Amino acid sequence: MPYTKRRRLVSSAVAVALGATALAACGSSSEDDGAASGPVTLTYWSWAPGMDKVVDLWNKGPGKERQITVTVKKQASGDTLVTKILTAHKAGKAPDLVQAEYQALPTLVSNDALADISGEAGDAKKEFADGVWQQTTLGTDAVYAVPQDIGPMMFFYREDLFKKYGLTVPTTWDEFAGTARELKKAAPDKDLTTFSANDSGLFAGLAQQAGAQWWTTSGDKWKVGINDAATKKVASFWGGLVEEGAIDNQPMYTPAWNKALDTGQQIAWVSAVWAPGTLTTAAPATKGKWAMAPLPQWTKGENRTGSWGGSSTAVTTDSKHKDAAATFAAWLNTDPQALNALAKESGIYPASTAAQTSGAFATPPEFFANQPDFYTKAAEIAETTAPSAWGPNVNVAYTTFKNAFGAAAKNRSDFTAALDAMQEDTVADLKKQGFGVAE
Repeated sequence: MPYTKRRRLVSSAVAVALGATALAACGSSSEDDGAASGPVTLTYWSWAPGMDKVVDLWNKGPGKERQITVTVKKQASGDTLVTKILTAHKAGKAPDLVQAEYQALPTLVSNDALADISGEAGDAKKEFADGVWQQTTLGTDAVYAVPQDIGPMMFFYREDLFKKYGLTVPTTWDEFAGTARELKKAAPDKDLTTFSANDSGLFAGLAQQAGAQWWTTSGDKWKVGINDAATKKVASFWGGLVEEGAIDNQPMYTPAWNKALDTGQQIAWVSAVWAPGTLTTAAPATKGKWAMAPLPQWTKGENRTGSWGGSSTAVTTDSKHKDAAATFAAWLNTDPQALNALAKESGIYPASTAAQTSGAFATPPEFFANQPDFYTKAAEIAETTAPSAWGPNVNVAYTTFKNAFGAAAKNRSDFTAALDAMQEDTVADLKKQGFGVAE
């Protein structure tokens, strides 16, 4: 299928309106040699640290038996890698396999850069939670990647300071707001947390938990709902807390933020399962003083979380060995030995449900040694991950978020106006790229 026509027709959001047959026809390589046709060498672009050591297990074990050798080429992550993949694909020289963040999959699929591997890796579905697997299918019968790592969101808090100030761990967002106000009354110089506009993934995950569907499809057109009711509820909630001064309005990952965490000026953090690693370097003096709980819910009794981060292993349409590449992708993300190595060498939290409480995850992270059931709770929370809805221009929405929400947080002004700016910029960009957009 010609590239320009493909750009106009492919719709995923996570829902590809066109249907898996058309996608599969475009995504399969007619030159595929299969997994059993003799020695095969595959190239894998990945940014995960230590991935070469993990892949070495394949090359010396299953890969050697199947005569499939994989070579890792370290890459930058994020938009830089997506751009590089698309550039290579236009020249017909993309690698066989790529590590791709979930929100990047629609962009890569809409550019015909990823192959449908449902026939080769579809059986892996049983290894993952439905909300996780759905991110790699884009709502169709096709499979465009195998989940690798995930970032289910959770609530992290200073257990000692909650006790000191008589605070109760919030189970709803209303209780969360009440806890922030209680702390301000008890200790005016402290904050429960901060609203940060320098990581778009946090806000996206919070909106996801609330039921937001930022990109969906209507026929063969995209429908953008970044300023939908669910997201407006999230924006109004956090904007209100910032405006009244119940929480801080400073960005994360700065020396000032690190100090606030390390000294107990900020006593909680809405984050994801990977938070212990960040806290280890940001707040080393607080080791053993934190605890983790499920994310507060919008309605009492609900049990749903959002996702902040995560990636998958995908096979490109340029690969001449799709079967072999899909076989490796499935092994990498479902084999116990591979998953243990990924945890040890790359520091990932696996998407595979079986791996979340075994091997490297049988004991809590060192920074949370005081919470023996850390990973048991984390696995339970991960199972409740809400479905996501990504589109082909997440980068545009994220850039506007950082600019518009950054200004709103700094000025303590209207967050819903910033949300409208995200909506407008995202729609305008889709139209500029030639996608059909449903109003």
